[in-house]
Amino acid sequence: MTNFYPEQYASDSKQRLNHNYLSQQFSDSDDIFQEIRKVVISNDFTLGSAVDELENLIAVETSSKFAVGVGSGTDALFLSLKALGIGHGDEVITTPYTFYATVGAIVTAGATPVFCDVNSDYNINPSEIEKNISSRTKAIIPVHWAGKPCQMNLINSIAESNNIFVIEDACHAIQALYNNKPCGSFGTSGCFSFHPLKNLNVWGDGGIIVTSDEELASRLRLLRNHGLKDRNTCVEFAYNSRLDTVQAVIAIYVLKNKLSNITSSRISNALLLNTLLSKIPNVDIVEKSKNSKEVYHLYQFSTEHQESLYAYLKSKEIDCKIHYPIPMHLQPAASYLGYKYGDFPVAEMLAKKTLSLPVHEFITHDDVYYMAECVKAFCSNL
Repeated sequence: MTNFYPEQYASDSKQRLNHNYLSQQFSDSDDIFQEIRKVVISNDFTLGSAVDELENLIAVETSSKFAVGVGSGTDALFLSLKALGIGHGDEVITTPYTFYATVGAIVTAGATPVFCDVNSDYNINPSEIEKNISSRTKAIIPVHWAGKPCQMNLINSIAESNNIFVIEDACHAIQALYNNKPCGSFGTSGCFSFHPLKNLNVWGDGGIIVTSDEELASRLRLLRNHGLKDRNTCVEFAYNSRLDTVQAVIAIYVLKNKLSNITSSRISNALLLNTLLSKIPNVDIVEKSKNSKEVYHLYQFSTEHQESLYAYLKSKEIDCKIHYPIPMHLQPAASYLGYKYGDFPVAEMLAKKTLSLPVHEFITHDDVYYMAECVKAFCSNL
């Protein structure tokens, strides 16, 4: 098995309208290099002062008391589970319509994922959760898919009545709001990713956990850094999942200088696409929630003609993607769990029908009109 990413990057770069926009976003990289130079001079590469600064900024951004920088969004989920004592013999309820990391974190923590179907908005269906709670259930991981907030009031109510934890997978959802409260601040912990294609992104992997539980924050700081209380005292043998200082510098720069525009541009482009695509037969859009601020990490719509429209848009130099064609319960890695096709019909239907279009800050309204016209042209010939 070889590294498949370079070939993917090369293929994607040939599209005129691309999901990957990093060359444009970081065209001012010289300014960032000046900040990184300070790290080189000070030599504080490992959990340096920039990590502390970013943690404080993210805590404020998410209305949380604490934030703990870690190696990735996946580690944020994994360490949240471990810090809460969740492992072998425990069950964690989550959605089958998510990225592999959500389920992978549960499994590598030693627990068993228990899936609940989603609604047509791609998020976990709260009415399906309670029937899947058992004596072994220790947590729910709702995923704010594509930056659309889950129904956290219902999810939290279920969790509280059953005395289980809520760990928010908010990796897509920085600056998203539900009832005017930031995603990530509803659960026992909230987990964010700084992957290069996330809305708040860095030049590699990185993540952060937010919480208002001081004891949990302290334990997370131990677990991310080998269990070290100080340089010479190991409280427990743990993990190496430290957010690099260099990546923290980049995250601070994006947060202070770019994130507001990233969020507003995505919202503007997505809402225009909603207006345009809603007029086209054979296309279904996800209606915007009235009580939420969605941040559109992905812009998704559905059609019965997924594969053929995908190919058509690619031919028009539009970097259309399918996120993702195989839901988690049908992945080869999940075969030991015993799920089968038909167990989660909504997730399975969305996997067969959903397409994603780029809506980042370098997509202009003219580009949006072009994408919509291409979809219209395809559908008019059906």
